Amino acid sequence: MIEDRIRGVMSAVFGVPADSLGADASADTVEKWDSLGHLNLMISLESEFGVEFSDEDMADLTSLPLLVLEVERLLSR
Repeated sequence: MIEDRIRGVMSAVFGVPADSLGADASADTVEKWDSLGHLNLMISLESEFGVEFSDEDMADLTSLPLLVLEVERLLSR
């Protein structure tokens, strides 16, 4: 499941247990999700899924639900 894979990447990037990342996990709720963490997350997700986020989209992808929607959209192309 895409959400579980994204949660796994987030866990690795932010150094937190995957089960601590709820369905509403976001830059506001994950302490280590700062600007550098966000960049590392985007790069890691691009590598994990073989997708490429646009610069504009990258700035807006600040929650697990938004990441899931965008990865699904990119994979369906």
